[in-house]
Amino acid sequence: MNKQNILQNIFGLKAYKNGNKINNKLKKYNSGKVKHLKQLAFHMCNKKNRWVFGGNRSGKTECGAVETVWLARGIHPYRQNKKNVQIWVVSLSTQVQRDVAQEKVLSYINKNWIKEIVMLSGRKDSPQNGIIDYISILNVFGGVSKIGFKSCDQGREKFQGTSLDYVWFDEEPPEDIYKECRMRVLDRCGEIYGTMTPLKGLTWVYNAIYLNESNDDEVWCEFMEWADNPYLSEAEIKSLTATLSASELEARRYGKFISNGGQVYNEFDENVNVIDPFEVPKEWYDNISIDPGLNNPLSAHWYAVDYDGNIYVIAEIYETRQTVEYHASRIRDICARLDWPKASNGMYSALIDSAANQRTLSSPKNVCELFYDNGILVNPKVNKDLYSGINRVKSYLKNADGVSKLFIFRNCTNMIREIKGYFWGNNDAPVKKDDHAMDDLRYYIMNRPENSAPKKAKTLVQKDKERLMRKLKNGY
Repeated sequence: MNKQNILQNIFGLKAYKNGNKINNKLKKYNSGKVKHLKQLAFHMCNKKNRWVFGGNRSGKTECGAVETVWLARGIHPYRQNKKNVQIWVVSLSTQVQRDVAQEKVLSYINKNWIKEIVMLSGRKDSPQNGIIDYISILNVFGGVSKIGFKSCDQGREKFQGTSLDYVWFDEEPPEDIYKECRMRVLDRCGEIYGTMTPLKGLTWVYNAIYLNESNDDEVWCEFMEWADNPYLSEAEIKSLTATLSASELEARRYGKFISNGGQVYNEFDENVNVIDPFEVPKEWYDNISIDPGLNNPLSAHWYAVDYDGNIYVIAEIYETRQTVEYHASRIRDICARLDWPKASNGMYSALIDSAANQRTLSSPKNVCELFYDNGILVNPKVNKDLYSGINRVKSYLKNADGVSKLFIFRNCTNMIREIKGYFWGNNDAPVKKDDHAMDDLRYYIMNRPENSAPKKAKTLVQKDKERLMRKLKNGY
């Protein structure tokens, strides 16, 4: 945010405070000693497509309503404020609009901020009892903002034509309406935010937002559950929990997407197991694991292990319809960038699916031999046992003591996407879809001795000895 924007925000906030028109509820929002940290994370996020997946009473709708009022008034504490803001609040139906989003928005607005209310039904002097078309709000910069209320049961055609700054989806909209609303914010470089409980299963939101299949840098999501809401008592949480089944709890308490079979790696927590990349010491470098593919993607990941036995996934290749020669070249390039160690024969080594050792009619050489011809020594002797492999991966994601020992660099986007979308099927096996990174992860984990001892840090004498040996070997 530049100096002009900072001054603009300060000016707006001063006008807001000096006008003695502070809505008590808005002033008190998340201002106690104990904060709802995930609400704050949502408000502070600067992405253009933000979503909160939350259980009932987790505080998700509350933060959507406050975000809307802050933006309309020009008093958002974490964003560049402006006047004459155009916002849509989108609900599933007019009845849900009246009872949920509309009620929440009205509760945070002082009457003397309202310039005009236009009703679809009911009286404007009692808007909470009717259906609002739009509210014109006085903005602290001297403009007038407009909060329009829309419902999905109106159909996609009712969402055409208007240019907007923001759209708030309160609960999951149909995909065609979502796409139409994205067009509405396009020419103003506007933003979308959504708050929802994922009760419909693995819908388009699951693919487009949670898995972020398009790898859109502007997509952000967070999960809220009852324990994240500091204003719910433990007794209330216990009482609510007792009334729900295990599958209902996943959606209604934790805001999780559910399928008939459930998630394979339900121990995975993106806030814990996904980390920002850092410079990994070369002493931690361990192995490369490959799940080969031609029509399916080839998945390759680089693994490192620290002195406490924690595993780090630090780089990836995930590409389809390419030759072994191409993949080998990409592997060599990444190894060179990482300064990855070579085997004694001067080649890079890796684990690979044992199927790569089989010959086909299409080539006189198998995949292992083709990799060897291109400078990669692959080892197809991997343990492919599915269920013991899954259990081993689970133990690294979170062990019996609740400790995580598997961490994935944030730029390994395909592994993160796959692990979030890995579900059990109807035949007591994972669904065979987008599981290539899951396979190479399992090969690597199963290749490690169970309960293997952590690496010991090398002494300075050992490091100096290795340096001298490298000099002698390379002849300089």
